[in-house]
Amino acid sequence: MNNHFFSDYFAKLQDMNQLWWKELDSGKAAMNTPVTKALNDINLEDATEFLEKAAAQPSALAKVQMDWWENQVKIWQNVAVGNTTAESAFIKPAKDDKRFSDPAWENEAFYNYIKQSYLLFSNTMRETIDSIEGVDDKTKERLGYFSRQAINALSPTNFVTTNPELAKLTVETNGENLIKGMELLQEDLQSSADVLKIRMTNDGAFELGVNIANTEGDVVFKNELFELIQYKPLTEAVHKIPLLIVPPFINKYYILDLRDHNSMVRWLVEQGHTVFMMSWRNPDASLKDVDFDNYVLDGVVKAVDAVEEITGQKHINTVGYCIGGTLLATTLAYYAAKRMRNRIKSATFFTTLLDFSQPGEIGAYINDPIITAIEAQNNAAGYMDGRSLSVTFSLLRENSLYWNYYVNNYLKGQSLIDFDLLYWNGDSTNVAAKCHNTLLRQFYLDNKLVESKGYKVGGVYIDLSKIKVPTYFISTQEDHIALWQGTYRGAKQLGGKSTFVLGESGHIAGIVNHPQKNKYGFWVNDSNEENADVWLAGAKRQDGSWWTHWNGWLTEFSPAEQVSPRVIGSETYAPLYVAPGDYVKQVLPLSES
Repeated sequence: MNNHFFSDYFAKLQDMNQLWWKELDSGKAAMNTPVTKALNDINLEDATEFLEKAAAQPSALAKVQMDWWENQVKIWQNVAVGNTTAESAFIKPAKDDKRFSDPAWENEAFYNYIKQSYLLFSNTMRETIDSIEGVDDKTKERLGYFSRQAINALSPTNFVTTNPELAKLTVETNGENLIKGMELLQEDLQSSADVLKIRMTNDGAFELGVNIANTEGDVVFKNELFELIQYKPLTEAVHKIPLLIVPPFINKYYILDLRDHNSMVRWLVEQGHTVFMMSWRNPDASLKDVDFDNYVLDGVVKAVDAVEEITGQKHINTVGYCIGGTLLATTLAYYAAKRMRNRIKSATFFTTLLDFSQPGEIGAYINDPIITAIEAQNNAAGYMDGRSLSVTFSLLRENSLYWNYYVNNYLKGQSLIDFDLLYWNGDSTNVAAKCHNTLLRQFYLDNKLVESKGYKVGGVYIDLSKIKVPTYFISTQEDHIALWQGTYRGAKQLGGKSTFVLGESGHIAGIVNHPQKNKYGFWVNDSNEENADVWLAGAKRQDGSWWTHWNGWLTEFSPAEQVSPRVIGSETYAPLYVAPGDYVKQVLPLSES
């Protein structure tokens, strides 16, 4: 490498150091947050408990250590005699582990040895935690999760000197990959909150309302929490019963309206549905006191009123996605508690938790000390910063959703790709402080929503068993945010007839699965099993998108005779401006605007 590389590289490094110290001085660095301090305290307590139990079980530790040593010797022997093929490897990466795809990890003895030793160490750490008896299950879960995070952060693939692909690229480009990567890292540091948020796509490739979120429609209602979009009909006749979609307020709605080829909104309109979409405001500190019940009373309830008045229908079909589904179910239970007339014809829930006793890996953060620290941080800021929330979710699948982009962006210096789904993923949304605190403590920690007198809305207790409308639950097999076994438990809490469907893939890709692609199949089972695994054992897999199965179910709740396409809005709810509206265009950081 020439002197030009070193001068440029160290100049960028100096700039980064100055930026980092500025972050430290302003109190934004992750090491200074109350949440990080709480995590450190919890990890120390967990480690102390584990070591105390382990000290009383020396034989268990000795066995794990002996197995590790024997396996390490076998790796060395294999590599020493030249057995570096994938077939001869003693320790192999998981099938979905893409980190070691470069041929040099197999063909070159040095890298082969590093790879297998690293994988062995990773496996041994997991076995060590599992081998010690008497450790609380929640403690083991946290130890497993955070040790995995640390081990994967230290993967040899994340460093130039121990990654053959990076070493070769750095030599071939004369270090230009590191210069470019340093520039991207500087930009990301400046736009991150208390944790580095790595960009996954080219932010300049998409424009809302132009080449993404561009299904035609108008905003027909607006208050301080949401805008209501009514979409333009595309068929000569439409179903009589309209459809209201309640997206999560921790993300922007257009995950369901990306581009023409994968927009659920456009597809539903093409099937003859009159579709309404709620678009949530991106809250700043002025909305710090907005709570979950406000999203019910000033959100979903207001939207239902508007849809009924615009369409002239007394019943509507509804959809809730993720926490939007939790919000929808709470609204239905509120209607039941108030003994109001039945306004909802059917309710569909996309990857929705109602019973939070099985939250998945996010459970590593669900304990009183960490939640107390998050509450303090939220109350001080007035909101949970969406950038930090986005990183937290990415780190639930750290290798594919975090370190992969760290390597590609900062070490390979690759140009960012144009990918609509990743653009949406990076378009973060804050959560109002009081609402986020409620979600964490009352729902995730205390699981109040499934108690008959656990949570109140508008002065009345919520009882999910009072919901009698037909429901359709679609969850996904690889969901790391809303574990499908947990969503199944929630479906059992409702009182009406429920249809449960399990799709392939994960929280996003398994839902945004357009029938034209037919990329993923799904499982169905009409049997009303109490146990999720028993249900799956008796389920039948079907090819194609679950959308068509759901649409068949949905049309059962609308008269066979269709009506003329509806005009957008009404005298009471006149169109305000064209979709996608204003709220969806709000960008972070809002605190500085």
